[in-house]
Amino acid sequence: MSIIYFGSFVVTRQVFYKSRHSFALVNVKPLLPGHVLVCPYRVVPRVKDLSADEIADLFLTVQKVSEVIEDVYKGQSLNIAIQDGPLAGQSVPHVHCHIIPRKLDDLPNVDDVYQLLNSKDADIELSFQQLKSINTVGLSSPDLSDLERTPRTEAEMWAEAEMLQAKMSKSNL
Repeated sequence: MSIIYFGSFVVTRQVFYKSRHSFALVNVKPLLPGHVLVCPYRVVPRVKDLSADEIADLFLTVQKVSEVIEDVYKGQSLNIAIQDGPLAGQSVPHVHCHIIPRKLDDLPNVDDVYQLLNSKDADIELSFQQLKSINTVGLSSPDLSDLERTPRTEAEMWAEAEMLQAKMSKSNL
């Protein structure tokens, strides 16, 4: 098994789907249940830095993963977003696409997800740093009404990744 990086972070065990140029991983600090990321293997900061093959594969992977995520988390719609550069809210300098399943009344306002994506609380790099310093036993899933959410434990992320990997392998995509 080769090591997979998201920016400078090793995320190999959080990965639940792999394609030729891309991978999907569970999120250390999901904004809503089922919030996952799709990234190219090559660590580049901007979409413009990807080759045509990488872009095609990234979006085909987003399409495949989206269908399974929507089904597993009983989403009625999806937010699919890329923060392309630091001024767009990107916290890890590695292209990544957020897939967030949505349900009626999951947030007070439908567009609140964009404010959450751009909040300090959604800073993925900070979340990975916090993950290194928390106990890996006994933490529950984060309360999404709490803006100071705690990163999930490695064990929680690994369990979700294993479940999603099984669902992806059973899908007809």
